[in-house]
Amino acid sequence: MQQTDLSKARARHMRRKMTPAERALWSALRNRRFLGLKIRRQVPIGPFIADFYCADHRLIIEADGSGQGSQRDIERDHWLSQKGFRVLLLPNRDVLTDLPACLEAIAALAPDH
Repeated sequence: MQQTDLSKARARHMRRKMTPAERALWSALRNRRFLGLKIRRQVPIGPFIADFYCADHRLIIEADGSGQGSQRDIERDHWLSQKGFRVLLLPNRDVLTDLPACLEAIAALAPDH
């Protein structure tokens, strides 16, 4: 998918300004630390920027502030699923209080690892 200079710049900015939950999750996922999966952070995909993306499984992992799923989240998830992506929404609260359970949820969507 075509990336614009604006989306690349916005993704770069978001990498520098990660939330505490995103930092905790990134610490567990980076450098193939988790199941050997290659996961990138703040990746432009179409009109959206995915918090984390595993291309091998077309899996997008979103650390969400409320965990409630805003209208924007619903629209994003629908658009991405139409393009063949799977989206896992992890509430920030869960990432910060029970990271192992969040990692188990990710592992369940990457079954061959």
